[in-house]
Amino acid sequence: MSRDHPSSRRFIFSLHAFAKGILAGILVLLLSAAIGWTVFEQRYSGKIYPNVTIDGVSFGGKSPDDVKAYWQAQNIPFAHAVFEFKFENNIATVSGTDLELGYDATLSATQAYAVGRSGHWMSDLLTKFFRGPVALTPYFRWKSDVVETALQNLAQNIDIPVTDALFRFEHGRVTAFRVSHDGRALNKTETMDRFNAAVAAIPHAPVFHVVINLPVEPVKPAVSTAQVNSFGIKELIGTGYSEFQGSIPGRIHNVELAASRLNGILIAPGETFSFDKTVGDISAATGYQSAYIIKDGRTVLGDGGGVCQVSTTLFRAALNTGLPIVERHAHAYRVHYYEEGGFKAGLDATVFSPSVDLKFKNDTPSYILIQTKTDLSVPSLTFELYGTSDGRSTQILNHVVYGQTPPPPDLYQDDPTLPPGKIKQVDFAAWGAKASFEYKVTRGNDVLQDQTFTSNFQPWQAVFLRGPQT
Repeated sequence: MSRDHPSSRRFIFSLHAFAKGILAGILVLLLSAAIGWTVFEQRYSGKIYPNVTIDGVSFGGKSPDDVKAYWQAQNIPFAHAVFEFKFENNIATVSGTDLELGYDATLSATQAYAVGRSGHWMSDLLTKFFRGPVALTPYFRWKSDVVETALQNLAQNIDIPVTDALFRFEHGRVTAFRVSHDGRALNKTETMDRFNAAVAAIPHAPVFHVVINLPVEPVKPAVSTAQVNSFGIKELIGTGYSEFQGSIPGRIHNVELAASRLNGILIAPGETFSFDKTVGDISAATGYQSAYIIKDGRTVLGDGGGVCQVSTTLFRAALNTGLPIVERHAHAYRVHYYEEGGFKAGLDATVFSPSVDLKFKNDTPSYILIQTKTDLSVPSLTFELYGTSDGRSTQILNHVVYGQTPPPPDLYQDDPTLPPGKIKQVDFAAWGAKASFEYKVTRGNDVLQDQTFTSNFQPWQAVFLRGPQT
């Protein structure tokens, strides 16, 4: 039987000893690592690991509450921020408090504390000891819905609906008309982009009063006025206005009726318009009611009282449009209706078919369309003349009222339609006066009209109607 060589036995013994030493060293290392791990975890129990930074600030060893407190303190100045949304006179302001503007302190605390605590031990080990610093970015947040609500409220005042044109021509008259109008709309998407860019810049360049000019965009009609008719009517070229507060029902009826007879009338280029011819017969047979008129120096009931309110308003519209006035007659007496609304005496025109007429000529390059509007809430009458502007401008110059004379004594007239003893004032005292104004129309350096209108008003007494004496 063979025997082991002594040197072999010594080698095996040495190998066993070495192995025991290695194992012992590993056990020591593992024990040391375990102890170190335990000490490390105990030290950072409930705290953030040392390699975590937020926006360059180290929060290692801090609790989540410490992180929250830090970012909440950073948010204090943001409460004083003001965002001003502006378009013309439409302004809305939103404060940083309304927006809850600032860093999300809770999210930063949660994210920082979660580093190294994913639940995957190998990933957590590498994160805590081998991957170097973990740099987090704080989340800067705000409540967009607050801004969206403010913009919706602003849009109600800013937005203007677009209007498509309407034009219907039947039996030689325009029976339906609506001029096209551009609309406008607040671009909410662009506004939010501007706001988001401004608010996102605050942490880097603090500005606590930010003015955001609102982007408001035009909206074009699908159908324009010029597209719907063949008469060259494109736009409003002149208006006339008058008021008739205190008119009796019959007079109001007549004003509305005569105005309606003119609504939708087309005046061809070169045509001379006649009020009497266009309105036609003014009598009970054509629908007019009795209203007070001046006849033979007295106030009496007569068919069509109030029609001169219509001729006066149309005269003002023709002046405003810059049209040549072919025929115009002033009233013999001042009528207070024609001086309401801030007008001076002399801007009136009386009519009485067939001898007294209002005439003017269409010397524009297109047809002129007459539109009338009666507003009984004032009450008032408006004429709108539509056509094509040729660049002319009008002026009323040197309008003076002079040579005034006092009215005669009050006049009382018996009216059997009133109850006995009842008194009703139907006309008001007016001073006599003279009036004149220069009517000048120019286009560039050319003078198209230069005419002086004069009026000579006799003094007029207050008139009262009274019921018969018993």
